[in-house]
Amino acid sequence: MEKPRINYDEMSDTLYVSFEPGTKATGIELNEHILLRINKDEHKAIGLTFFEYSLLAQKTYLGPRSFPLTGLSDLSGDLRQIVLGILLTPPVTDILSVSAFTPSTVETIPITLLQPLPLSAA
Repeated sequence: MEKPRINYDEMSDTLYVSFEPGTKATGIELNEHILLRINKDEHKAIGLTFFEYSLLAQKTYLGPRSFPLTGLSDLSGDLRQIVLGILLTPPVTDILSVSAFTPSTVETIPITLLQPLPLSAA
């Protein structure tokens, strides 16, 4: 697989990552800042869009910021499984790290953090 095409629009603070430029895709809102574009039939990632990228990439004094994947709860069971499978495999794992926050023994909240990206290659 080729390197992803990365484009950053400074004016809107939006980062576009395309794994397969020009390919039609279905957009899945993972949260208010992250849009995953997928090919549902082939179960593969086409690209990612990060809104308010500077916020997502900003470190805290404790380390990188994590964000809940709130959009997963809006998906049907089958589509949620497809999306989780895509999120947990390359090339998405080269960009996003997915883990879980467990506030109690009965609740698991999927979260993600953005891996550092070389914007100079954009």
